[in-house]
Amino acid sequence: MTDLTGLRLSYTRAELRRADLNPDPLAQFQGWLQEAIGADLREPYALSLATADASGRPSVRTVLLRGATPAGLTFYTNYDSHKGRDLNANPQAELLFHWPELERQVRASGPVTRIPDEESDAYFHARPRESQLAAHASDPQSAPIAGREALEAKFAALHGRYPDGTEVPRPAFWGGFRVQVHGWEFWQGRANRMHDRFTYTRSGEEWQIQRLMP
Repeated sequence: MTDLTGLRLSYTRAELRRADLNPDPLAQFQGWLQEAIGADLREPYALSLATADASGRPSVRTVLLRGATPAGLTFYTNYDSHKGRDLNANPQAELLFHWPELERQVRASGPVTRIPDEESDAYFHARPRESQLAAHASDPQSAPIAGREALEAKFAALHGRYPDGTEVPRPAFWGGFRVQVHGWEFWQGRANRMHDRFTYTRSGEEWQIQRLMP
């Protein structure tokens, strides 16, 4: 196996100063996300979602950001999936965006709630039809299945149940979660591991910005 201890990069692309930061962390995030989209990065809206069950046992996976507004950061999933069960028992999460080409990371954390059904309905029906059928086919998400053939058979049966031209209903077990962000961190890689890190912490209606040691 390759000796990983000798593999490293020195980040020299940019710096992040206190004066560069927007006083509103959502606006700061939206600006960085737009830069990542403009740089033609592959799925810059993908994020690592960390949850924990009632006992505190953590788990993490990749999901896609589907909304970033003052109400919070939104993603969609099967409510009965591993992450859905975690969030039902322990409605807190942390999100991590990593844009290595820009040598940047953003962390966001806070309480999580389900979004209203009408919002989930609107997003579900905006998805490609095959993705709508897949949401039905993959239930219960995260559960064992005998093989790929069984999954393909469920998918084919759904094509028969909902032929082209008919509406695929949003399943009751599928919808959106929204993270109401109470804390942000913006990280810009720097040379010699002397990274720039800033946190935003909610204080009443205001945000306090603080630089962290790298």
